[in-house]
Amino acid sequence: MRSPKSFDVGRRALLGTGVAMLGLAMPRLARAAFPDRPVRLIIPYGPGGQTDIVSRLIGEAMGQRLGQPVLADNRPGAAGNLAAEMTARSPTDGYTIMVGSTGALGGVNAALYKNLGYDWQQDFAPIGLFCTTPNVILVNTTAIPVNSLTEFIEFVSTRPGQLNFASSGIGATTHLSMELLLERAKLSMVHVPYRQSTQGMTDLLAGRVQARCLGLPEAEPVKTDSRVRAIAVTSAARSPNWPDVPAVAETLPNFVGANEFGLAAPAGTSAEIINRFNAALNEALVDPAVKAGFQRVGAEAVAPNSPDTFSGYVRQRGATWTALIQRLGLSAE
Repeated sequence: MRSPKSFDVGRRALLGTGVAMLGLAMPRLARAAFPDRPVRLIIPYGPGGQTDIVSRLIGEAMGQRLGQPVLADNRPGAAGNLAAEMTARSPTDGYTIMVGSTGALGGVNAALYKNLGYDWQQDFAPIGLFCTTPNVILVNTTAIPVNSLTEFIEFVSTRPGQLNFASSGIGATTHLSMELLLERAKLSMVHVPYRQSTQGMTDLLAGRVQARCLGLPEAEPVKTDSRVRAIAVTSAARSPNWPDVPAVAETLPNFVGANEFGLAAPAGTSAEIINRFNAALNEALVDPAVKAGFQRVGAEAVAPNSPDTFSGYVRQRGATWTALIQRLGLSAE
């Protein structure tokens, strides 16, 4: 017969083994339960704009599929650098993700700013692309009396450096899209950056700036105003919201100057969590309500896509803008 002491030792050993096995299982259980609390979605712009609207739409739709709310946290500032830095410094547990574009995720901001608080190549784990948004080029009809992009090119070509165009800031896609167009068409205009979109529009209507590149929702209020004319959209094809306005690519083949928005997490976030987010993202993007919500603000849902395809796409687009920035010698500081 076993002694009580030997039985006690054996029982303790068995219990110890069980606890150890339970400890090994706990991380797996935790991963299987992800997410078990709300997820923070850092948005690099203020409330009410196009980026905010599409970000909240996709966040809400993903939250429905994840079983936990995805809560918007607007952190505007420094062309998205503030939001990117906050994300890069966040825990890698999957409860903080960000909305990003070629600025923070494609190297554009690294080309414009000398000292960033993050490494765009190392500090983020891509999740997926969720939409693209074109810009539209408007002209003051008195200062530039043209009806098409071809006529615009002819008109400006005979007035090098005499006309100007407005954008939402140095290095913004509204700025770079216009600079790319000017380069491709061999034109010269003066860039006038605006921090306040309303002031830029006021000056365009008054003719103090003669042309402007801006997002479709911002242009919607003046769509039928006789003082301005839309001559082209910067997406690869025409926008369903502005079907009568040709794409730049119809005149300058292969031209693309759209904004791209996707999701990313801090580098080091597990592949399981990234894939969970990506699956929820792709499911949300085929939801008719999400697609309709995007279309209302001139955005187009992009699905399906993987973390790798998003990473490759945003880096490729970023390389185009970065090369342009270097050719023009641009700096945001």
